[in-house]
Amino acid sequence: MANDYWTLNDERCTRTAGAPPTFPNRSVSPMPDPSNPVSLYDRLGGRAGLVELLKYFYADVRQHREIAPIFAANIEDWPAHLEKIADFWSGVTGGPANYRGGMPMKHFPLRLEERHFEAWLGLWARQCRARLAPAEAADLIAAAETIGQRLRQMIASNAGQ
Repeated sequence: MANDYWTLNDERCTRTAGAPPTFPNRSVSPMPDPSNPVSLYDRLGGRAGLVELLKYFYADVRQHREIAPIFAANIEDWPAHLEKIADFWSGVTGGPANYRGGMPMKHFPLRLEERHFEAWLGLWARQCRARLAPAEAADLIAAAETIGQRLRQMIASNAGQ
């Protein structure tokens, strides 16, 4: 169904009919006070907000016809993967920088094509817009697009090596 969404609970994905739930506590994005800048990490609700977004996002990823097979072949422990990715996004958004994983290099052997990037970024944008206030969604989508562009360039320059 076009309006169905997926949720991830431990190792199981569950399809739910209708529009995905929103998070009322994140429906309004106040203007940041320039004298007291608040990080995107904090505006997202910290690690708990990131993990919540990532659970829904990766539930969709695991069902997507283009990219699910890549993840299925490379991720054995989904809870651990979500924690590692939460560490990554924490640092990207101005929170604790705990990620240690060499993100670009992990993608080099995957033979990613433009369609894979488009699918991933499309699902990311969908979940961000469904679950976050507009300003936070826009900032997180922009960050993902920038990372995606850099990763494309790194993969292209690494091809054949």
